[in-house]
Amino acid sequence: MNNIIFSTCSQGLIYAILALGVYITFRILNFADMTAEGSLTLGGGVCAVLISHGVSPALSLLVAGLVGSLAGLITGFFNTKLKIQDILAGILTMIALYSINLRIMGKANISLLGKITVFKNSNIFNFNVCLIICAILLVIMNLFFKTEIGLAIRATGDNPQMAKAQGINTNFNKILALMISNSLCAVSGALLTQNNGYADVNMGTGVIVIALSSIVIGEAFVKKSSFLFKLVAVIFGSICYKFIIYFVLNIGMNPSDLKLFTALVAAILLGVPSVRNNFKFKGARKNA
Repeated sequence: MNNIIFSTCSQGLIYAILALGVYITFRILNFADMTAEGSLTLGGGVCAVLISHGVSPALSLLVAGLVGSLAGLITGFFNTKLKIQDILAGILTMIALYSINLRIMGKANISLLGKITVFKNSNIFNFNVCLIICAILLVIMNLFFKTEIGLAIRATGDNPQMAKAQGINTNFNKILALMISNSLCAVSGALLTQNNGYADVNMGTGVIVIALSSIVIGEAFVKKSSFLFKLVAVIFGSICYKFIIYFVLNIGMNPSDLKLFTALVAAILLGVPSVRNNFKFKGARKNA
């Protein structure tokens, strides 16, 4: 039982890094970025290729993060320079990354069987590794978004017109935030590859829904709180989401229906706040 708990928590922490990346774009920057599905695969593919050629697993994570940031740079260029709508810019980059990922990997999947990774055959050890990495990224993100540049990014997401009026370069902030976001997504993909023992060109399909579900679940527990606790809530939401998936699979759900279930969960979680606010508004009007 303990092994199952630690294994599920490890998976949740790996996807929590992805959720933190998506949180930057969807919540902080208010940018509907779809690049995450491609950048996660990009990070996993780059990591698998590097480890296959003898590069250390830890260095592979760093390189994957750097390469992932380039995906965000491309999306930012499409949006800020070519004036392409945010969601379409992300979709274009995501589509392009499919071919790029195939080029990098050389084939549809790469096995890491027999290769050294940051993980071992111990669920407790793997959980500790994931926890340490998440904690380091959490501290870095919290400190960064309290700096002048970090606050400028938050201002860009809150009110871009006001930010421009204050002399803030909103285009630069968008590109920088997208680079950080997709760097985290790529690191998540690299960790996922090392944990699973292989990289697949389709491993990123649907992960944006997982990330959004994790964010909404976390936000359900934290309404008005500090920025740090909001980030912690995202991580907690990712772990909860993985336990939900584990539970529904064990009660007999067909694995082939998992993506349908994930989409429905995300739709419900994203729709509940709007429905609740609508009822409150109607109630207020009725009382008035």
